[in-house]
Amino acid sequence: MDLTWWLVLPAAFLGGALNAVAGGGSFLTLPALLWAGVPPVAANATGTLSLLPGYLASCAGYRRELHQARAHWSLPRIITLTLIGGALGAALLLLTSDALFRTLVPWLLGLATLLFALAPRLLGITRNLPWAAVALGLLLVSVYGGYFNGGLGILLLALFVLAGSGNLHQANALKNLCSAVLTLIAVLIYGAGGALEWRLGVPMMLAGTLGGYAGAAWGRRLPVAVLRAVVLLTGLCMTLWFAFT
Repeated sequence: MDLTWWLVLPAAFLGGALNAVAGGGSFLTLPALLWAGVPPVAANATGTLSLLPGYLASCAGYRRELHQARAHWSLPRIITLTLIGGALGAALLLLTSDALFRTLVPWLLGLATLLFALAPRLLGITRNLPWAAVALGLLLVSVYGGYFNGGLGILLLALFVLAGSGNLHQANALKNLCSAVLTLIAVLIYGAGGALEWRLGVPMMLAGTLGGYAGAAWGRRLPVAVLRAVVLLTGLCMTLWFAFT
């Protein structure tokens, strides 16, 4: 096994574990792919591919909450907006040069780290936003998610909480649905645009799935504060590394 696999498979496994319990898996998968020599745009696209199984599994796991959410939310409208935004973001990524995206990497990682740090405060604010504001917010967040996946879950969860979803489990279910839908459409567009490194992406998907199962088991034994500290430290280190190298 050459060095590339020693970089990307552990990163996918640990990224899947982090996503299962706290989020922040892209802090590991994107840098690992870049260090393995994958061009920046392809690295971002392939890292998103590796996260897809986890999103689909999370969506399936919240079937009951999604069924309950239908009483208060129009799921077809949510899915439509998510598909449009995710497709636009993915198309925008394909139009971005590797040089430009490499310049954006520390800024995107820094933004995702900041969002993760602010998550408790964002989720502590509850508003009853009108549907027009929710729709615009969902479209913009989906564009961001189709372009760069880091911090996506935090943005979506905060949006549905701000929209007045009093049930956090239902908000989380809607977040998982949107994450799965926009990641799926983004991966399809990345694939059509030739931006995916399938040779690395498929094994990373398997490693990420295994990591997700392991993370779910380990996460119950670790304090949330410790998990958050690990994610924040990882995000900060990766941001500084790419900002100064």
